[in-house]
Amino acid sequence: MNSYDVKSEVSDKYSLRGRVFSRLREDILSGRYEEYEELREVAIGEEMGVSRTPVREAFRQLELEGLIQIVPNKGAYVTGITEKDVKDIYMIRSLLEGLCARWATEHITEEQMEEMEENVYLAEFHARKGHLEQLAELDNRFHDIMYEACDSKILEHQLKDFHQYVLRVRKKTLANANRGPKSNEEHKGIMEAIKAKDGELAEKLAHQHMINAYDNMVKNGLREAYVREEL
Repeated sequence: MNSYDVKSEVSDKYSLRGRVFSRLREDILSGRYEEYEELREVAIGEEMGVSRTPVREAFRQLELEGLIQIVPNKGAYVTGITEKDVKDIYMIRSLLEGLCARWATEHITEEQMEEMEENVYLAEFHARKGHLEQLAELDNRFHDIMYEACDSKILEHQLKDFHQYVLRVRKKTLANANRGPKSNEEHKGIMEAIKAKDGELAEKLAHQHMINAYDNMVKNGLREAYVREEL
């Protein structure tokens, strides 16, 4: 086997494990599997059309993320995300979002800036019309634009991971008729600070934006609902 074949085989192995891991992670976070439910290697392998090996490897990675617990000689069980996990994610994310906004002021391209402005103004339109589903989609995209604009693949990857962890609870908070428009007002402030190249203000506003999102979730009793319904 030549070096190309070896590299190809290794790449295939890791891409297969990655696909299984991503699918299982999404299923856990979406609430398909309930808390304490056992994940069975054979059944999952058959469902995904793979052997037990990539499933077992995905289990180990999920355990490292704290989403499952592997009990020796018994099996793998879903642990999901606790209330404290949700709070921790928001608090950590508030700091990283601030850093991301600061770096975005230094690296954002003209095209990204135009898309960010368009995003904010389009969201204002949907907020006036009461289109909360479209508002939630635009909210998600605003953050993606900022992550891409920070010009750091490490920070972008980390923030997108956190984003996936709380995606469904964020949809619930943005479905609140008050939070959706308010969130976009905060986006507008961040956008204007980035456009003005004011890194310090952009960082402060992005940090506070995440704090406000978490406070709103707690205020509306959505943290408990999230933990009950989605784990």
